[in-house]
Amino acid sequence: MKLKGKITLVTGADRGIGRGIVEVFAEEGADVAVNYIEEPEKAEAVAQWVREKGRRSIIVKGDVARRADVEAMIDKVWNELGPLDVLVNNAGIETIVPFLDLTDEQWTRLVDVNLRGEWLCSQVYCRCVVAEGRKGNIVNIGSIQAAKVLPGRTHYAPAKLAIEALTRNMSAEMTPLGIRVNCVHPGLIDTDMTAWIMKSADVLPGILAQISLGRAGAPREVGAVAAFFASEESSYLTGQSIHVDGGWVGK
Repeated sequence: MKLKGKITLVTGADRGIGRGIVEVFAEEGADVAVNYIEEPEKAEAVAQWVREKGRRSIIVKGDVARRADVEAMIDKVWNELGPLDVLVNNAGIETIVPFLDLTDEQWTRLVDVNLRGEWLCSQVYCRCVVAEGRKGNIVNIGSIQAAKVLPGRTHYAPAKLAIEALTRNMSAEMTPLGIRVNCVHPGLIDTDMTAWIMKSADVLPGILAQISLGRAGAPREVGAVAAFFASEESSYLTGQSIHVDGGWVGK
């Protein structure tokens, strides 16, 4: 119960890695707000799972790339659950587009969600924490593609690598004010987003051959590392990024 009583907001939490993070946090004692953008029924199912574990949970709709949405989302959590102790910036989208075919709209939307969204949620959250003289904690979710080159990701990979720089720079300014900031880079994780890889007899074996553990990860394995960063067990860590990738980067 290393997160007992901690109030947490996880963005993009209605499925995949986000849900895995929510589940681990709830089991470690946190009350969790589940952010979603399109499917409230899925978000409510996650929130109900949390409640069945004896913790409090609400769902909050919001596009992380829109300031008005983010401000309303954090206000709702603050008012209904209490002051936020932890923000997990997990929301993200991925498209695979050849470099020569990439459009302005595809670049802008992906970077708005994956990079600007993490900055925006963090800024709104930090302003609230600092205004009340509280301590806080931010866990950013990046990607293996901050370190690995994969075709069709000339918009996705730069945004994910930038999250690592964002983490370091936010940490430098926010840690002296009582807010630690760290980053988790997931590798191949078995989710809806990677289902096409997991089902491909042509693609999957080649990727698994590059992973030291020889398998895809589970969302909860990312959640466990996020929970470590959010807890006092990592009290002397800030501005750090770690790859939860089964040894893909190092092989």
